[in-house]
Amino acid sequence: MLSRLMSGSVRNLEREYMCTVRLLDDTEYTCSIQRDAKGQYLFDLICHHLNLLEKDYFGIRYVDPDKQRHWLEFTKSISKQMKSQPPFIMCLRVKFYPPDPAALKEEITRYLVFLQIKRDLYHGRLLCKTSDAAMLAAYILQAEIGDYDPGKHPEGYSSKFQFFPKHSEKLERRIADIHKTELIGQTPETAELKFLQKAQMLETYGVDPHPCKDVSGNPAFLAFTPFDFVVLQGNKRVHFLKWNEVTKLKFEGKTFHIYANQKEDKKIILTYFAPTPEACKHLWKCGVENQAFYKLEKSSQVRTVSSSNLFFKGSRFRYSGRVAKEVMEQSAKIKREPPEIHRAGLVPSRSCPSITHGPRLSSVPRTRRRAVHISIMEGLESLRDSAHSTPVRSMSYGDSFIPRSRSQAMDSGDGTAVISSETYSPSDSVLPTPVAEHSLEMAVSRQINGAPCSIEEEKESEAGTPTVGDVTELGVDSRVAGRVQSAGGEAALSETEQVNKFVLSVLRLLLVTIGLLFVLLLLLIILTESDLDIAFLRDIRQTPEFEQFHYEYFCPLRRWFACKLRWVGGLLINK
Repeated sequence: MLSRLMSGSVRNLEREYMCTVRLLDDTEYTCSIQRDAKGQYLFDLICHHLNLLEKDYFGIRYVDPDKQRHWLEFTKSISKQMKSQPPFIMCLRVKFYPPDPAALKEEITRYLVFLQIKRDLYHGRLLCKTSDAAMLAAYILQAEIGDYDPGKHPEGYSSKFQFFPKHSEKLERRIADIHKTELIGQTPETAELKFLQKAQMLETYGVDPHPCKDVSGNPAFLAFTPFDFVVLQGNKRVHFLKWNEVTKLKFEGKTFHIYANQKEDKKIILTYFAPTPEACKHLWKCGVENQAFYKLEKSSQVRTVSSSNLFFKGSRFRYSGRVAKEVMEQSAKIKREPPEIHRAGLVPSRSCPSITHGPRLSSVPRTRRRAVHISIMEGLESLRDSAHSTPVRSMSYGDSFIPRSRSQAMDSGDGTAVISSETYSPSDSVLPTPVAEHSLEMAVSRQINGAPCSIEEEKESEAGTPTVGDVTELGVDSRVAGRVQSAGGEAALSETEQVNKFVLSVLRLLLVTIGLLFVLLLLLIILTESDLDIAFLRDIRQTPEFEQFHYEYFCPLRRWFACKLRWVGGLLINK
């Protein structure tokens, strides 16, 4: 009896596996789920744990062994999507940024979106001018520590917080001045709301950047926002397309195409190249989902899309959730007591620290800091002086893209908009969100020694690539040699990929041809040999052409096949 119970418990354990989901406040939610459980089940567990009803804006992200990020599909089995072995580690993140965060129904939803945008600010995904950056950081201070108190907050207290990838002393003083004078009396709820309203007006709000290259080889970041599709290069937004202008998204291999129709029947095709085919497919899926969520009026309008024009080629995908308009209508029906919110406060975060958990620019020696500043400014000047926009293949002649203004319905201005005084280089975009972080002891020891401990360096160390300090010591010659070697490797790899693509295309064409011939043969057998009395079959049989084909070609061919089969059968019997 005992052995039977033990064997039953072992079988139950084999049918279950552990999942750990890192939440937006960097706490972890661990659960045991069935091996055949779908993504929707895990997502519902997390939303119940957070007491979250406006959950359509959120998603679960994971990273495969090749360091490629993915969104968990809720209609598919979790175990079939994960390429690694359990236990699985995932992250809860904002997948669809609300077009107007202030219009969210519940405070718990606004707080989670606040945590996501705070994370975007820290990782450099939310890029803004210095004045806006100081205001956003001051709102974070007010939300986390409350009003300024000289007894609790000594001189330079804002330097203990890490809001951005790098700080300057001047910016820290400005943050402290705003917090001391302009935000007195604001509750955490009010400060978070003001933060969301300010962030929503920025050009990079809602940007989850995908690193790519244009047809000229210039690096760029492609992103989908609640309002449009954007392309960021340097410190500029060089292209944007409103969702109602985007007609099709397509990819093949590492090549990504965006088709759009603008005013006066102007057709535009943008082409970009992702680092890997998997990254390109992820980019395409994100585009399909964002376009469906923000553009459509009802989820019943969602259709399955294909990545290719040919039915037998490419990937097929369908967005399975509700659209933005339905989500807002459903949120308006929520009637319950506001759930209690447990704010993180001064609890340190692993990936988005609040208090002395990351380097600021003033921690770098002044001579080295000056050299870094000069190199940044030189890079910006070269960007401004060069024609760094993405080439466009256009069906008609006209001006470039017209920028969008969120405060006005009509569009005006140039196609290129400067979004910041610094180059857009998000640390969390070139490589995926880390799932295996360094231990706390290692991080503390690095901080004591004065070495930076940023997310970008953690990911570089995981991937086996040198850190920023190592690269600086190598010198210019080694960088040039590395670029030459990487260029040669990429050229050889591209030739191999082209040959593989050609072979796959030929094989697909051959398979389709064989399939069509097989279908035609079945139809012919049905016409000639079956007794089906269907109207259209009867009409075909009665045509003179079919009768001639049947008696002059098909019957002799059938007799020849029957003779050969009898001959082969006789040989087999004699043996």
